[in-house]
Amino acid sequence: MTGRTAPDTDMYIKTTGLVLRETAYKESSRILTVLTQTEGKITVSARGAKRRGSKTAASTQLLAFSEMTLFSQRDRYTLTEASGIELFLGLREDIRAMALGSYFAEVLEAAADTDIPNPMMLSLGLNCLYALSENMAPVEKIKAVFELRLMCLMGFEPRLDACEICGKSDPDVPVLSLAGGVIHCAGCGALGYGEEMALTPGVLDAMRYIVGCDMKRLLSFSIGAEAQRQLARVCEAYLLAQLGRGFGTLDFYKTLA
Repeated sequence: MTGRTAPDTDMYIKTTGLVLRETAYKESSRILTVLTQTEGKITVSARGAKRRGSKTAASTQLLAFSEMTLFSQRDRYTLTEASGIELFLGLREDIRAMALGSYFAEVLEAAADTDIPNPMMLSLGLNCLYALSENMAPVEKIKAVFELRLMCLMGFEPRLDACEICGKSDPDVPVLSLAGGVIHCAGCGALGYGEEMALTPGVLDAMRYIVGCDMKRLLSFSIGAEAQRQLARVCEAYLLAQLGRGFGTLDFYKTLA
């Protein structure tokens, strides 16, 4: 898919966006990677954002969701105004929660297309960050929901309805092919797609729920503690297999567990 470029003519754009990455530039400025509502993933120059007393300091920090006014010139965006909508203060008071939020941001940066709006992806990121910030559910549950639903939004939704080999809808011992994105009965034999992970029926039910439920009800399911741990392992492994890469923020998060 080819991304659309910024307008050729100079213009001002007002949008909302989540800061996925901030990089210091010179002494007082920042270069931001922002997932916006209307412009997709873009790079923004935030001049003077690090300067003492800057009105944009808080609204341009990592994981800030802000209303932004951007000046678009050729293929570059420059921030002219910004005000914070949600700063997820709960994350900033807990290093482990902030580390997990940073992982969400790094994955979103890898998943989002440049200059192509994806409101559903932005909404998923915001909802999961808010749930994490407000302790709305166990951390492992929020993480699993984010990982699996994001894969669905990227077009990597696993086929979980029935065994890929025999067609049985409720395998006694379901097994997920991480690369193939399908399930099969353990007794039917391996599919030959590479690494596989066995699931309990409860974990399979939870995955089916996450894949198919309304976005607003992503966390509205119950699961036992051990099944929740397995769900977290499976969803993480599935995301890493589908994207074919690791994430430094995930490695750091695991050192804090």
